[in-house]
Amino acid sequence: MKILQICNKAPYPPNDGSSIAIYNMCLGLISQNVDLHLFTLNTNKHYKSNDSIPESFRNRTNYVAFDINTNPTFWGALKTLFTKKSYFITRFHHAGFEAKLSAVLRKEKFDIVQLEGLFMCSYIPLIKKICTAKIVLRTHNVEHLIWERYIQQTGSLFKKMYLRFESKKLKKIELEVFSVVDAIVPITPKDSFFIKQFCDTPSHTALTGTNIADYDIKKSADFDNLSLFHFGSMDWIPNQEAVDWFLAKCWKKIKREVPNVKFIIAGRNIPNRYKQLNDPSIVIEENVPKASDVYQKYNIMVVPVLSGSGLRIKIVEGLCFGKAIVSTKIGAEGIDCTPGKDILLATNEDEFSNEVIKLLKDANQRECIAQNARNFAIHHLNNEPIAEKLVAFYKNLIT
Repeated sequence: MKILQICNKAPYPPNDGSSIAIYNMCLGLISQNVDLHLFTLNTNKHYKSNDSIPESFRNRTNYVAFDINTNPTFWGALKTLFTKKSYFITRFHHAGFEAKLSAVLRKEKFDIVQLEGLFMCSYIPLIKKICTAKIVLRTHNVEHLIWERYIQQTGSLFKKMYLRFESKKLKKIELEVFSVVDAIVPITPKDSFFIKQFCDTPSHTALTGTNIADYDIKKSADFDNLSLFHFGSMDWIPNQEAVDWFLAKCWKKIKREVPNVKFIIAGRNIPNRYKQLNDPSIVIEENVPKASDVYQKYNIMVVPVLSGSGLRIKIVEGLCFGKAIVSTKIGAEGIDCTPGKDILLATNEDEFSNEVIKLLKDANQRECIAQNARNFAIHHLNNEPIAEKLVAFYKNLIT
């Protein structure tokens, strides 16, 4: 089977949620002896030098990257404001990339063209025009739901108005795309259920799998027993919103109950406002070289996400590393863990604070939750079985 995987961001190194999801999908498809061709935008926001990519990965994926600036601008937003186009999507469309994609499609014969997320849907007309491959949309999120939830949280009236207008256009386009493609691969059962309400397009749910052997659960020499950490790309609005909520609603109560606790904000592109907090118990870990450095050094993982859709890849990583995790219900959407056993879930600030405080004070409970988390990952998140089922779905699709 020959698959063209078209991505809105370069997957290596896999240092944020969506690049981890794309990278692990690549490895899963390769494990099933798929002839994989990876064709990706390389955005300036998440730029990754070709020199940093292992030669073995480039060769196994027939890797091609195209540099592009997708940063939003006032004029860019204004240009699409009174059109049917969504600025969220048009930022990822480039004539040069389209020309290269056209050349690839004319040169090679593919069975499947897999689009990694809605932002690549503007290339569907070109793909349909040139080749007969089945077009599959892999939905990392239901995109318009992210913005609908975010709009409810933002306080700026102007931003609310603009985002509400844009999200309506995005929703219309997204629902149309669901019906235009030949198949959909949602990343969670919840997203799959939502999508099926709007179309009868064939679908197959495939969680982001992992290679469990890559996740060493040993603790580092400077492991901090009384530490909480939030780990994620801090240029992503739902992550900023999550940390802001945690600091405003939970942190004071937690510190009052456990005075020597530390809170670590770790990830890429951390805004200056967090670095300027006048609180010695808050630690900033920016641009961490290896994810394992955070998971092996700090103790309890907090995921106070209030908006978003799809799967929190960092929770997947936390489970694989065997961490005790406290999350909101939205944060843990799509992962079929047992609350109270594999993960702790909270619905409001008091519950969230209390669950964290209990874990900080009870080492036995922490250890029990951590062991259950690792066991869940071993039994439900292994990459190869997930990829095997997906490839079987694709074989049925093309026959």
